[in-house]
Amino acid sequence: MSFELMLFDNFLMEKQAVSEVLLCNKITADYSLVLSEEQALELVETRSYALKNFGRVEFGGGIIEKVILAFADTPYISQYRYAEFLNDLVEIFYYFKNETLDLMSDDDLISYMKKYFDGVCQGSLEQLKHRELERMAKNIRLGLDPDYNDLYETEKIWEDEDDNE
Repeated sequence: MSFELMLFDNFLMEKQAVSEVLLCNKITADYSLVLSEEQALELVETRSYALKNFGRVEFGGGIIEKVILAFADTPYISQYRYAEFLNDLVEIFYYFKNETLDLMSDDDLISYMKKYFDGVCQGSLEQLKHRELERMAKNIRLGLDPDYNDLYETEKIWEDEDDNE
């Protein structure tokens, strides 16, 4: 395939992805959350960057839309930071797909992200990424329930895991 044809194909795929992201506005507008075309393009570029950065390949896509729709009703976000918030969530999603060794489905990971974000994290992306999802990923790698949280026992298991590395 010629270089020009590959560039054209990438352009069409990117344009299609942006259109799919913008379709979510029909639902998120009910929550006063709307992305511009420029913001949607930035989100698609964030996904491409995250896939490359984390050494992942995605067939079919749809992750951005799933994240948008899952988090549309969160009480912790407003239009002011909406695009930045979604970019962060997309990066967090792909990071933890790797950290969970793909042992968790996309839908399950997004569901846990939402549950923790709206629950114990009370809207903090830092707590979501650096505390709850880290704990969940370690639990999954150890064959435990994702929500397992016996602090004493977990620390002991984590120390054993770290010693084995």
